[in-house]
Amino acid sequence: MDQIASLPRAGRPTKAQAQARQAKLLDVALDHFLDRGYEQATIEAIAASMNMTKRTIYARYPDKASLFLAAVRGAIERMIVPKGKLEALETDDLETTLVAVARMRMKQILTPEGLKLQRIINTESYRFPEIFTESYEKGAKPVIAFIARQVRRHAVPGSVAALNPEQTATAFMSEVMSGPVRYTVSGNFLSDRQIDQRIAFTVKLFIEGVKTR
Repeated sequence: MDQIASLPRAGRPTKAQAQARQAKLLDVALDHFLDRGYEQATIEAIAASMNMTKRTIYARYPDKASLFLAAVRGAIERMIVPKGKLEALETDDLETTLVAVARMRMKQILTPEGLKLQRIINTESYRFPEIFTESYEKGAKPVIAFIARQVRRHAVPGSVAALNPEQTATAFMSEVMSGPVRYTVSGNFLSDRQIDQRIAFTVKLFIEGVKTR
């Protein structure tokens, strides 16, 4: 009797099922916004893809803008690098650490989900500037702060000249990431070997640039 009482009612989803369906809704919505653009995407089409009623979606999201922002913010949250994962990349050699961080970040952004998020931000941040800000604050900024700590650490012995570690770290991330990400977001392909070669070249160039003289 107790076992029967503990079962969910027929037709009523469990909490886990409801959460999974909610996550699926946001994924489907993100795809619609990417494929059709914000203006052309509709709640009706998204609801049909999910076999939902518009009323069900509107019960959670009062308008298209709130659904769009929820979908993008969910994708941003999944791109956050755990603090422990970053700290595990730290070594006593700055070049080795920078290569590891660049590989980790590049691998993360160049996934299908990462590229989808980049394309959405590129095309819709003029309409929703907060998505660019949130992506930077939650995704890029912690990585830049970690690199700044590494630059500061190696500047102490005098091997690295860094008057502004945060600015130096920002320049490094821009230098190592911008070209390959733009190239790939545009629909081109880079092999793992090509990515590693670009990272190795950029890191060596950066190290030479910040050495004390």
